[in-house]
This record gives sequence, structure tokens and C-alpha cells, in this order.
Amino acid sequence: MGKMMRKLIGYVGTRDLSAMREQDVRSLDVINIAFAGLQDGRVIWSGEGSREALRRIRRIHPGIKLMLSVGGWGADGFSQAAATQAGRERLAASAVELIGEYGLDGVDIDWEYPGSSLAGISASREDKRNFTLLLRQLREAIDTGGPGRMLTIAAGGDTYFTLQTDMREICRYLDYVMLMTYDLQGGFQTVTGHHAALYQGSRNLIDACVDKAVRVFGEAGVPAEKMIIGVPFYSRQWDGVKGGGDGLGQEAATVGHYGPDYGSLADYVELTDRAQQGAYRRYWDPEAGVPYLFDGGTFISYEDQQSLAGKIAYIRERGLAGIMFWEYRSDPTGTLIPFLREQMDK
Repeated sequence: MGKMMRKLIGYVGTRDLSAMREQDVRSLDVINIAFAGLQDGRVIWSGEGSREALRRIRRIHPGIKLMLSVGGWGADGFSQAAATQAGRERLAASAVELIGEYGLDGVDIDWEYPGSSLAGISASREDKRNFTLLLRQLREAIDTGGPGRMLTIAAGGDTYFTLQTDMREICRYLDYVMLMTYDLQGGFQTVTGHHAALYQGSRNLIDACVDKAVRVFGEAGVPAEKMIIGVPFYSRQWDGVKGGGDGLGQEAATVGHYGPDYGSLADYVELTDRAQQGAYRRYWDPEAGVPYLFDGGTFISYEDQQSLAGKIAYIRERGLAGIMFWEYRSDPTGTLIPFLREQMDK
């Protein structure tokens, strides 16, 4: 056996498929097309305008896997569809129909989240059991289409997801579990911090981080060789930070809302040292393994080449399956994907 081939998986919006750079297509192992939805319990996707883009991607990289991602934040219908055997069969059959129609390689389920109505979707106490049954049904349906088809899930990157699911059981049906190890703080907190820390770090109020997610999912029964960690190509931003200094772990006037994507940050940050314009300065948190920007009032938590290299080293140490990112359109500079590929192939 040679060295383990680690996967580089990218979420690409349906409308962004046609604009993919050749180098990026060659660098990726899997594209997760975001997103198909659920309507009356069936998987629906408006892919008709994407046929030529899919053909082009296949021409550039014949070995690439093209997955249809179903769901995403605020996508309703999973709890209802998974509640009955007839509902699970209908969802699975419609998914298989779409992957057949568009010549895709599998399905990625992004139910955010079983057992939780946080995103304004329906939830039930039975979701835990029904999620397992749904994935079993999907696996059976996908396998009837021929060998080599894949089934994956995107999982919330902290303990709450493992408590609402039976990871040990559902792993039997999955090729990969992709941990959404971003947005780990920000959306609900007015204290500044890292939204995709590798380790907690002594100045991070919240303990959610990549390392914790990997440990928690491992304890829940997910083998390392099926675990993919997620990285963000966008930032989280806190405004009106009080207290000056370097801005970390301080109260702000806002929660950590969505900030600029990497493409915008690269425009005004010299990513090795400090801002070229404006008063932003780049800081590095050696304990957490991630950078941030601060100008005295605005705090931006983001990911760059230094932090990504650290995460790839971590993947190697732990024998994990690879990295996925959200999302393609957030790096129009075309910097991060080739960098990730090069680091992973070392």
C-alpha cells in the first residue's frame, strides 16, 4: 500500500459550476454541488442549466467525484420525510433518480440538524432513530445504481450533533463524515474569538475547535479514516469591540456575523504580516493555530495558508481522510485550493 490518498472536497454552488478554474477542478477529488432541496419529500435540484458545466468538469478531471448535496442551513423537510418508511423510500428514490439523470457519483446529506429546530425547520425526538433509517435506505438505493457510488453527510462540528445521532451505526452506511468545523463561535456570541480554531487556546471562551470535534466524533464511533474536517473560505466579524489591545476574547457590540470572504480579505491584507491599507493588523494565535485581524474596533476571524497548513499537518498526524471547504466562490483569487492540494500531496 502506498501512502493514504487524502481527499480534498469542495462545496460549489450550482451557479458557480460553470465558472470553475481548470486548476481548481484538477486539484479537487470531490465536488459537493450546493444545494438540492426537498419538496413534498422528494429531492429537487434545478440542474438543467449545469449539464455543460458538469461535462466540462469531467473532461478536465475524469476521475473527479460529483456529489449532489441535499439540504443546508434552513432547509426543511428532512424530519418529515425520514419519519416513515414510505417517506424514506420516496426521498431515496428521488435522490437516486437525480444522480442517474445527471451522471453524478452520489449524495451528500446536509441535514442541519437532526433533533434541532434551531434553523427554523421541523424537528422531532424521533429524528435520531429516523436519521439512521434514512441513511440506511439511501445506501441501499444508491448501491442498486452500481458500484462506486458514494453517500456522505455534513455534520455539525461539536457535541450537539453526536448527541442527536447514532454516529457509530450510521458510519456503516457512509463513505465520509464531513465535520463542519467552522462557525464554531460567532453567530450567537458577542465575545470575539476564533470561528474555526484548530485547538481551543487559553483565550478562547468557547471550547469548540477542530481537535475537540475530532475527539468527540471519534468517541461517538466515527473511524479516523472516514473523518473529513471542514475549513471556511469566509470570515466571521465582530463590530464595536471594547477594550482595545489585540481584540481577542473581548466583548463586542454585535455577534460574530458573516464577514468578508477570503477573496476580499486578500485584497486588503498582506497575509504574511499586516494590512497594506487601513488600520487592520494581522495577529496569529499560536495556541489556537489560526489568524485574525483587528483594527481597534472590528475583529475578523478567518483562515489563511498558515492555518490551513497546520490543519493538514493535524490531518496527517491523526490519520484523517481529508479536508473539505465552504465554499468555492469565497476565494476568487484561486489561491487556497491549489495550496491545499500541494500541501496534502507532500
